[in-house]
Amino acid sequence: MHKRKLIEVALPLEAINRAAAAEKARKVGKPQQIHHWWARRPITAARAMLFAQLVNDPSSAPERFPDEASQRAERERLHSLLADLAAWDAIGNPQLLAAAACEIRNSNNGFVPKVLDPFAGGGAIPLEAQRLGAETVASDLNPVAVLLVRCLIEIPAKHNSSAPVYPGLAESRMGAWTGSQGLAADVRAYGEWMRKEAHSRIGHLYPDAAGMRVVSWIWARTVTCPNPACGMAMPLAKSWWLSKKAGKQAYLTYRLESDSDGTTTVRFSVAKGAGSPPSVDVVGTMTSTGATCIACGSAVSFAYLREEASAGRMGARLLAIVAEGDRKRVYLDPDPEHEKIAREVVAPEAAHAELPKQALGFRVQAYGLRRWADLFTSRQLLALSTLADLVAEARNRVIRDGGHPDYADAVATYLGLVVSRLSDWSGSLCRWEPVGQVSQQVFGKQTVNMTWDFSETSALAPSSVGSFGACLSTVLRSLEQLGGAAPAIVTQANAAEREYVGLVINTDPPYYDNIGYSDLADYFYVWLRRSLGSVHPDLFGTMLVPKAEELVANPFRHEGKDGAKSFFESGFRKVFTKVRESADDQFPIVVYYAFKQAETSKSGTASTGWETLLEGMIDSGWSITGTWPVRSEMTTRMRGQGANALASSIVLSLRPRPEGSLSIDRRGFIATLEAELPDALRRLQQGQVAPVDLPQAAIGPGMAVFSRYDAVLEPDGSRMSVRSALARINEILDRVLNEQEGEFDPTSRFAIAWYRLNGYGVGDFGDANNLANARNTSVEAMDRDEILISRAGNVQLVKPADLPRDYDVLKDAHTSNWEALHHLIRVLGRDGIAPAGDFLQAALTRPDGAVDADLVKELAHLLFRIAEGNGWTKDALSFNNLVTSWPEILEVARSVKKLAAEQGAFDFDEGDE
Repeated sequence: MHKRKLIEVALPLEAINRAAAAEKARKVGKPQQIHHWWARRPITAARAMLFAQLVNDPSSAPERFPDEASQRAERERLHSLLADLAAWDAIGNPQLLAAAACEIRNSNNGFVPKVLDPFAGGGAIPLEAQRLGAETVASDLNPVAVLLVRCLIEIPAKHNSSAPVYPGLAESRMGAWTGSQGLAADVRAYGEWMRKEAHSRIGHLYPDAAGMRVVSWIWARTVTCPNPACGMAMPLAKSWWLSKKAGKQAYLTYRLESDSDGTTTVRFSVAKGAGSPPSVDVVGTMTSTGATCIACGSAVSFAYLREEASAGRMGARLLAIVAEGDRKRVYLDPDPEHEKIAREVVAPEAAHAELPKQALGFRVQAYGLRRWADLFTSRQLLALSTLADLVAEARNRVIRDGGHPDYADAVATYLGLVVSRLSDWSGSLCRWEPVGQVSQQVFGKQTVNMTWDFSETSALAPSSVGSFGACLSTVLRSLEQLGGAAPAIVTQANAAEREYVGLVINTDPPYYDNIGYSDLADYFYVWLRRSLGSVHPDLFGTMLVPKAEELVANPFRHEGKDGAKSFFESGFRKVFTKVRESADDQFPIVVYYAFKQAETSKSGTASTGWETLLEGMIDSGWSITGTWPVRSEMTTRMRGQGANALASSIVLSLRPRPEGSLSIDRRGFIATLEAELPDALRRLQQGQVAPVDLPQAAIGPGMAVFSRYDAVLEPDGSRMSVRSALARINEILDRVLNEQEGEFDPTSRFAIAWYRLNGYGVGDFGDANNLANARNTSVEAMDRDEILISRAGNVQLVKPADLPRDYDVLKDAHTSNWEALHHLIRVLGRDGIAPAGDFLQAALTRPDGAVDADLVKELAHLLFRIAEGNGWTKDALSFNNLVTSWPEILEVARSVKKLAAEQGAFDFDEGDE
C-alpha cells in the first residue's frame, strides 16, 4: 500500500493561489525571465506542488498519528510550512528551503527522490525541484527550451561558487563568490565588452538626436494609394499617439504638400500638450476593416495591402524620434538624415530560413513576410548579426583570460541568450506603447502578428528598454538567483520515447492546439544557432526546430483538424502509458492542465478539453487522486456551480490503476461517492480551499472513486462517461454540503434554510414561523437577537453591513455560528484582518462554547455555494473573502489567545482551535 501524499489529501490552496497571483504581478526579477518562453507556470505554485507531491500526508503514518485530531494537527503544521514555501520570498530563505528538503527526506527514508519533467518548456518545474534539493532531470523536444532549462539548472549547478576570470574581477571583492555570483559577474563584464565592441563597429548607425541618446525610432509602413488621382505613399498607422502620460502628452500632426512632379507628400511633426491628435482620428489610418488614405480619404482594403506587400511594394517611413532627456522621454520630429542612415544599411545574410507557410499563431505571411529575416529591418539584422558573432569572440577572450573551455562555454551561453532576448525587442513587429512610453516586444502574445506602425529601438544603448544593455541586465537579474547545488541533467528528448525508470514525474505538457511552440521558437532559434551552434552542437544541428514529432494538435501539419486531433490524442496516450509502465510508483505523478485561452472569460469556463484530458488519463491506466485549481489571475467574478469551471490551470495527481481492477455499476459508484466524499470534503475545507475553488478541488476525490474502477456501468450496460461522472460528483457535493447543516445550532439551521429561500430579501412571516418551529427556535427570539427583522408580516435576514458596530460577542446572552460569521464579515470588510482575529478570539472564549471556528468556516463554504447557485454575486464574494482570509484571521485569534493565556487571563484549551 503506497503512502498518500499531501497533494492527494489537502492543500493550503488559497495560499498557493495568492503566491501565484503575486508572482504574476511582479514585472522584473523572476529567474524564468532569463529568456522568453510561452505559457510559463508560476514557480511559486510549482514549488508548492512539488513539495506536496513528495511529502506524506499524516494519514499515511497511523503509528505516529493514530487519530483524526493528531493527523489534523500535523497536516496544519505541514500546510503552514507549505504556505511559507509558496511565497515568493522563499527563494531567498535557505533555512526555509532546508526545512522543506528535510521534510521530503523524512517522508522518503532519508533521501530526496529524482524528479523528471519530460516537457520542461520554460523550466519552472525543474528549477523548483532543484531548489528543493532534488536531483533533477529535464527534457524537451524543442532545442530552445532545452537550452533555456540548461541555463536555469544545469550550468549554474556545474559552475556553482566559481570565481570570475575577467581581469581584476576576482580580486575586486572580499570573501567567497557563492552561487552564480562569479558567473554573473563575468557575463556582465564580457557582455559590456560585447556592447562596446559592437558600438565601435556599427555605432555610427545609431546617431544621437538633438544632442540626446535615441531610445527609439517610430516608423510606419507605406503602400501607394490605389486612387489614380492620388497615388501618394500612404502611411499605415494604428495611432498617432506618442505619449499619453498625464501632463506629458505628445502626438503626431501632419501637413500635406505637393511636390514638383505633382505627387502629394505628407510631413509629420510632433505636437505636445493635452488633447487628441487632430488628424484623421486618434486611431490613425488603420482600422479593423482596412486603411484610409491620409491625403484623399480613399478606403483601402486589406486585400490590396496584402497584394502590394506580397509584390514587394510595401515600404516604411520615419514618423518620429524618441530620445532620452533628463529623466524623461523627449519626442522629436523625424530627421531626414536619420532616415537616410537607416535606409542605406546593407542587411547581412542572416536569418534567411523561411517562415512556415501556415502555422498556429502566424498572421504575417500574407503580407510578403516569408523569411525570418523579413521580420527585421536591415539595421536590426546587422546589429543582431554583429552581436551574435561577438559571442564567439567573447568566449575566446574568456579562455585567454584563464577560463576553462567549459566555463567559457557557460559565459558564452548566457551571452547568446542576451542576443536572442534582444531579438524579441528588435523586430519590425514591435509597437510603441504610448502609456508606458516604451517599445513592446514581439511576443506580447504567443502569436506573430502584423504591425503597421513599429518601434525600432536603439539596440546598442546601455540601459533603455529593448536595448542590449537592458536585456543583459534582465538576464543577470535571473542568473544571480540561480546556482542550486543539486545535480541536474537536461537533454533533448521525445517524451514518447525517453526512459522513465525510477523517476518521479511532475510536468506541464503542451495541451492540444493552445500554442505552436516549435514554429514560434524558430524566431529565437535562428539567432541562437548563429551565436551558440558550436557551443551546443547537440541542439543546433538542424536549420530550424524539429517539428514532426511535436505533441501539438497542429492542423497545418497533420492533414486538418481531425488528423491533428488523432495525432495529439494518440501521442498523449503513448506518453502517459509509457510513464505508467516504468515511473516510480511510490509517488503520484503530477500533471498540469492549462486550458485554451480562447475558451475563457475573466473567471474561467467549462471545457470539453478538460473532459478529454481526464478521459485520456483514465484510458492510459491512471487513477486520478487530486485536481487542484491554480490561478495566477485572482478574479472576483463568481462562476456557475455546475460548469466545472477552470482556473488558470489545473494540477492533477494520478496513480497507476492496478491491473485487473473491477467494474462497478452506477448505483455502486454513487454509494461509494456518498461514503467517501464527506470526509474528503471536510479535509479540503480544513486545507484552506476557497469556496470558489471547492467544486474543482472536490473533483479530485470524486474522480479518484470513478477512475479506480476498470469501468462504471450505466443501467443499459454502457460505460459511464467522464462528463456524466462529473455531474454525479457535483450532485453529491451539493448533498454533502447541505447535510452539513445538521451540525449547526438551531438558529443557524433556520437562517441557512431561510437564506436558501430568500437570500437577504423579504419573506412571509408565516413561512418563517413554520420554519423556525421545525428547528426548535422562534422568529421573535431571532428578532431580539438581531438575526433578522420581523415587521408587518414580513421577515428579512440582517445583512453583515447592517449589523450594529458596537456588538460585543461576550455580552450577548445568545449567539450562534450564523451571527458570528456575519459579524466577522462585517469586521473584516470594515476594519481588516487584525480586528476580525480579535473578534474571533473573543467569540471562541464564550463560556457556553456556542461558537465553533470549524463550523463558522464550513458555514461560509455552504453559504457561498447557495449564493453562487442563485447568482447573488456580492454575497458570494463576502463568503469567499472570509474563507480566503481565514488563515490570517485564525492566526491573530490564536496569538491573542496565547498572549492572554501567558498573562493568566484564561486557560489555553487546544480544543478551541
